[in-house]
Amino acid sequence: MNPDLLSIVIPVYNEQTHIASSIATIRRILDGAAIAHQFILIDDGSRDQTWAALHALTQANPGIKAYKLSRNFGKESAICAGLEQVDSGAALVMDSDLQHPPELIPAMWAKMQEGFDVVEGIKSDRGHEAKLYKLGAKAFYSSFMRLTGFDLRDASDFKLMNRKVIDAWRCLPERDTFFRGMSAWVGFKRYAMPFQVARRVEGVSKWSPIKLSRLFISAISSFSSLPLQIVTILGGIFFIASLLLAVWTLYMKFAGTALSGFTTVILLQLIIGSAIMFGLGTIGLYLARIYDEIKARPRYFIEQTAISST
Repeated sequence: MNPDLLSIVIPVYNEQTHIASSIATIRRILDGAAIAHQFILIDDGSRDQTWAALHALTQANPGIKAYKLSRNFGKESAICAGLEQVDSGAALVMDSDLQHPPELIPAMWAKMQEGFDVVEGIKSDRGHEAKLYKLGAKAFYSSFMRLTGFDLRDASDFKLMNRKVIDAWRCLPERDTFFRGMSAWVGFKRYAMPFQVARRVEGVSKWSPIKLSRLFISAISSFSSLPLQIVTILGGIFFIASLLLAVWTLYMKFAGTALSGFTTVILLQLIIGSAIMFGLGTIGLYLARIYDEIKARPRYFIEQTAISST
């Protein structure tokens, strides 16, 4: 292991048209800053010719390792695959579309040399992201902080970690991963570096509303059991309400002013039924996570490998 070598971990999915130029841009900046580096590129089951482009890069350039996953396991698993291939003193995780500005890498590297274990990119401006996504991100991180206690507001996957943090991260055994949350959970000495999200060099975001919803559910259930406590709280509220309703009903009956109450009964059934279904759904979510974890299936499979000869 070379402690002075920086590994650039990049998950790639359907990026055949610009991956070569993105790597060239990052390499030019690192060479200009005299930072010894290697690239670890993970093809997350792309459906275009991305793997052919990655393979060509390994043949034409030194210091590139490319791995093709057997199918599209998702960005979180691709990041896992990349970090588990790191054999250097530090690793930087970033996107392939250059929305994580490579110009910031030398400054991040300099901060690590000052003694920080993690240098993480924090979005000072989300750039040209759609307003709906901005609102969704704000709601997600606000909910995540309240439920878990971890403040990930404006966080990103643009993170530089030293060997100590990488080894600690590797000790986390869960199969359903959330990189931002896991990297925050391990702790260590951290430095937040703001950056402005750049325009995407080409293509569109791979994150659909459905995928983002799944990530939200996975992240919350991975780091907090509070939703389960909400079920208990709802039960307590309805118990107290039922006692009050019983007292009120008996009073009305003995007072001789009791009404038929058909509408009230129907509304109560709907409310209680909804609460029960919500509770069962929440419990089912956590049971499903337990089921997925105890199966202990691998996070990914590597189908092909291509490594530069020099």
